[in-house]
Amino acid sequence: MEGSWKKPQHVAASEEIQAENDPETVMRPPRDVRGAPAIALVGCLSLAVELQAGAGGPGLAALVDFVRDKLSFLVTARPTAVNMARAARDLADAAAQEAEREGATEEVVRERMIRYAEDMLEKDLRDNRSIGDLGARHLLERVAPRGGKVIVLTHCNTGALATAGYGTALGVIRSLHNLGRLEHAFCTETRPYNQGARLTAFELVYEQIPATLIADSMAAAAMAHRGISAVIVGADRVVANGDTANKVGTYQLAIAAKHHGIPFYVAAPSSSCDFRLETGQEIVIEERPGQELTDVNGVRIAAPGIGVWNPAFDVTPHDLITGGIITELGVFTPKELRAALSTTISEKGTLDGPQM
Repeated sequence: MEGSWKKPQHVAASEEIQAENDPETVMRPPRDVRGAPAIALVGCLSLAVELQAGAGGPGLAALVDFVRDKLSFLVTARPTAVNMARAARDLADAAAQEAEREGATEEVVRERMIRYAEDMLEKDLRDNRSIGDLGARHLLERVAPRGGKVIVLTHCNTGALATAGYGTALGVIRSLHNLGRLEHAFCTETRPYNQGARLTAFELVYEQIPATLIADSMAAAAMAHRGISAVIVGADRVVANGDTANKVGTYQLAIAAKHHGIPFYVAAPSSSCDFRLETGQEIVIEERPGQELTDVNGVRIAAPGIGVWNPAFDVTPHDLITGGIITELGVFTPKELRAALSTTISEKGTLDGPQM
């Protein structure tokens, strides 16, 4: 690597986010926060910044209305991922409950809301580590029960850059690597926005995980000729029957994996589960600008006048998820998921967010 990467085009950098009046500024380019958990976290933390700066009010009723209106506005930025909508609901309900407490003041409600948002960050990191460890253990029992190393393929970016840290599907890969059981990881470039090439490849190199970048169109060939043991992807929404919405291109990976007899896993926190929707056909699919297909680095490569269809996500039917759905609470088949999570909720309490 030392001779070939002297002047990287992509570097890690931090940017301070001030109080925002428009979700477009944090959810869309140039910042373009992405990854379902990160979208929810940044949305709620941006509200916390505003509350800390004194926004909302005067009066408890006006403060609660401000919180609800701001969160409802943030939900409109990225409609496919359920995490933002769930976090908005929970945070708004918590604000209303705090305001109704005897002796409640604006200052106390603000402090509780800020703490709630900060606790969400810590919980997401804990959940990601659980997903990684549980998924790695299940995958090894499934494809390498007698020991040995595995080769996995992943899609899009599901790592520390899409979550509070560690990651979901990429968290499983990290855990396999930490166990000394990962031989190699393949990541797709993930056209048209190239999250795999720009982000996942960056994380894999940074973590010194042995990995190879491939074009999306090479995935089936890799399954046939490169000894792929399992495919692991993330999800922006998981519905009641086990259908999942994830970055476009996931559906075709699931089809290819089933053809080759390769277990296909979906890794997602329980906060990505939306059991109000029965099937994936009910999921609203966000569409992205056509320039993501027609232009590369600002240079037009497609013929002027060509039509463009650019859905950001596709839906993978539950019967193609042959490995299981990996959550922080365990690994379940799509058919088991709703009942399993409902049982765990009743035993351990709400999964919707940190407790006040």
